[in-house]
Amino acid sequence: MMLEVVVEDDRWNTLGIEPLATRAMQVALAHLDVDAAQAEVTMLACDDARIATLNADFRGKPTATNVLSWPAKERGATTPGGAPQPPNPDPDGTIPLGDLALAYQTCAREAEDAGIPMTQHTTHLIVHGLLHLLGYDHETDADAALMEGLEVEILGKMGLDDPYRTSRAH
Repeated sequence: MMLEVVVEDDRWNTLGIEPLATRAMQVALAHLDVDAAQAEVTMLACDDARIATLNADFRGKPTATNVLSWPAKERGATTPGGAPQPPNPDPDGTIPLGDLALAYQTCAREAEDAGIPMTQHTTHLIVHGLLHLLGYDHETDADAALMEGLEVEILGKMGLDDPYRTSRAH
């Protein structure tokens, strides 16, 4: 996999963000039958201030968020709950998927609030963001069910708990 991680906040390095992202993406891509060797992703590991600026610039929401994604191509499903269009390699054999950004403080706060390790929450957010790059979303209940189901399956393959278990119980 061609993964470029740009670290703007050094706290991400103490978490081992690059190997964490590599493993999460490799497992997710394998689960979805996408050749990881062809996939290209750039990920920005930043802080809340930077992601708030990006969120304002690209989504009109001047607040920090945990993860942002910019798909290289529109692959969304044509019907609610349907699978998105599978990615196909460019003529050079690569599959450009797009860009992700993660905000350290928001991720750390959410992990602490959930009582889970930061590495586990970050892994979930990387998988979540990657699914967005592949055309999955959670705009409708049917889309959310599909996307969350995939997240649970992928995280389970990595030995991680269902991140939605608590929210589903309420």
